[in-house]
Formats: sequence, structure tokens, C-alpha cells
Amino acid sequence: MAFTPLNALNSFIAVARRRSFAAAARDLGVSTSALSQSVRQLEARLGVTLLTRTSRTVALTEAGQRLLENAGPAVEQALESLRTVTARPGEVTGRVRLSVPSVAVPLVVARLLPRFIERYPKVEVEVQVENRFVNIVAEGLDAGIRLTEAIERDMVQVRLTAPGRFVVAAAPSYLARRGTPQKPPDLLQHDCICIRTSTSGARYAWELERGRKTWRVPVQGPITTNDAELMRLVALAGAGLVYTFESLIADELARGSLRLVLEQYAAAVPGLFLYFPSRSQVSPAFRAFVDLARELATASKPRA
Repeated sequence: MAFTPLNALNSFIAVARRRSFAAAARDLGVSTSALSQSVRQLEARLGVTLLTRTSRTVALTEAGQRLLENAGPAVEQALESLRTVTARPGEVTGRVRLSVPSVAVPLVVARLLPRFIERYPKVEVEVQVENRFVNIVAEGLDAGIRLTEAIERDMVQVRLTAPGRFVVAAAPSYLARRGTPQKPPDLLQHDCICIRTSTSGARYAWELERGRKTWRVPVQGPITTNDAELMRLVALAGAGLVYTFESLIADELARGSLRLVLEQYAAAVPGLFLYFPSRSQVSPAFRAFVDLARELATASKPRA
């Protein structure tokens, strides 16, 4: 039976995950032409087309998607074994790859990573910051961070933050100029800093609640973004109302540079969670990462 070289399979997986020959070539340290030839040889060996190429994009065929999902984790595990074979007894080496939303960066990731690298200096951590929903299995990632309602039921979940609220806030200068909304429908008469969802591309309707009643308000405004930090900055400048995770603006609320409005309608959320497949082969590096995440989450719990 014909033998399919592991390096050709690894080349395909790199291109499939990055959706780009140029980006994958940089990751692997090879030329784009060499990488393209390697993938074409694999396609010829298998007798199927794995990638659909245009002048600007690379997309997976159905066969390519199946190969990525089935072979990707196994190849990553093999490469992980090669990386760890030279480690001294008890030394943790390897790589951890994560997908996180921008909201998790200041709340969790920026606090967790320095502690982890200090404790495990031989481990590499790659963090992809993006707000779209990511198939962490297909894209070869170890784990993701999301709000629990966005996580599939068959995933293991590790709590990273306490429960929180999504709140509406504004600078005093904006409220002095435009007034303060009293009920959720009042938001339709205000300049709101709109949120563009990375998954559908549509504007996000702000979700509010009180008791059992809920509202989804299709707010409008002159500024639309998917970056939480930009929302905070333009809200501070008085450009409009902002809808955000309360912890992200805790300092501004304490100083009075932002003020809560419609607080009685703030939407409660269980918090941010690390998640990963329940049937995955957990590497020593990722196991160490999960253990530290649990440790820091426990240490940050408020004492009764």
C-alpha cells in the first residue's frame, strides 16, 4: 500500500487550519511553493481534492474537512511526543493552543499567562484572540474560553471567573447631554456603541432582563465594533452608551468616569469558562495549564 509521508500530512493540516498557504509556510519555515507542492502530492497520492484554491482564498473540500478532523489531533499528538522526548524527568514541555474572546484577555488571560510561563518555562502558549465561535477540534486547539451558554454540552468546563453581569453604562458628559434611559425601550432613542458579531456579521441586540421578563433591543448608533477595549474608550469619551461585562469597567465605575444606567435590568451570566473536548488526549502541558487555571480561579473566589 502506498505510504503517505507524515510531513505532507502536516503540511496540509497547517494550511487547512490557517486557510492560507503563505501563513502556513511562515509557521512551518518553508517556502509557499514547497508547501503547495507538498499538499498537491498528498492530494495526488490520495486521489482526492482536499483544498479549493482561488487567487485569494483557500477552502476545505468535504474530504479535506474529514481529514482535518480525523488526522489533526493525531498528528498534533505525535508532534507533541517529539517535543517532549528530550525533557528531563518531571519537566513539563510542549505547547498549549487557545481560542479566547477579547473580553477574556484582561479578565483572565493576562493574569494567567505570566504565572503559567513562570512555573513552566519550557511550555509554549499560543493564544488566538477572536470573538467568532471556533471549532477547537477542527482547528487543532487545546481549549477555548467562552461564556458557558456558548459551549457545547459534550465539553469539559472549568470555571475561570465568578458570575457577573452585562451592564449598560455611559460617561457623565453623555448623560448630561442626552439624558438617562429609564426603561429598555428608551435605548432606541440614544446613541449606542453597537457590537458587530464576528459569527454572523450582524449587529448584536442588547439583552436585558428583570425577573422573568427579557428584552432584546436592536440598538443603533454612530459607532460599531467588536472590540471591547475600543467600546470602553469611546464610552469614556462620551460618544454613547456601552453594553459590556461589568468587570471590564469596574475601575471606571469606581472612579465615576462611567456610570451605570438601567442597572435593575442588567443581564446576569454564569461567568467565563475554559472548555475542551471530554474525549481528548490531554497533554502534560495542557494538564498543567488546566490545573493552574483551577488554582487561580479558586484563589480569586471572594471569601464569605
